[in-house]
Amino acid sequence: MGTSHLIMGATTDYITGDTVPDTHDERIIQNISRFLVEEKHFLKNEISTREKLALTVDGKHGTVTVNFVIRISGRPFAVIMYGPGSIVTRQRPTLAAARLIDPNIVPVSVITNGDDALVMDTVSGQVIGKGLDRMPHRDDAILKLADIPPAPVSMERREKEQRILFAMEVLTEQECIDFTCKS
Repeated sequence: MGTSHLIMGATTDYITGDTVPDTHDERIIQNISRFLVEEKHFLKNEISTREKLALTVDGKHGTVTVNFVIRISGRPFAVIMYGPGSIVTRQRPTLAAARLIDPNIVPVSVITNGDDALVMDTVSGQVIGKGLDRMPHRDDAILKLADIPPAPVSMERREKEQRILFAMEVLTEQECIDFTCKS
């Protein structure tokens, strides 16, 4: 059994001040929170944590937690997803989340394991930076948002992205619950 779900008590969320379970994964998420505020200079009130993204595919329902959504002046700029281990395999679900969390495409998608990161252009899906240091700074985010008009996601595209995210996150989690993670 991994250590990601081992609860070692409680901790205070750096962004919200809420009490959350203290796990190995949560400690990494809190480090990412501090990094976003202290190194990249995003304001705490610009960072939404643990947003729930409801999905419905073929009458089946599921929920995915989006670790961070950065919004500047109410406009979404980046989706940041945390996943332990290999981040390459989590690129596609991260892009899907950034295409679904808002009526408009969120311009930047980031997948990180806390040590490494892939920064992606959400529209093209292309990796535009590798490493935590390549995550955009708040000043760059403000400039980028000024240059990019909001781009709505078509209903057809939303349906495809839901299928991808549902298959890669919801069904995988359900498989863990049903088979792998049972004691």
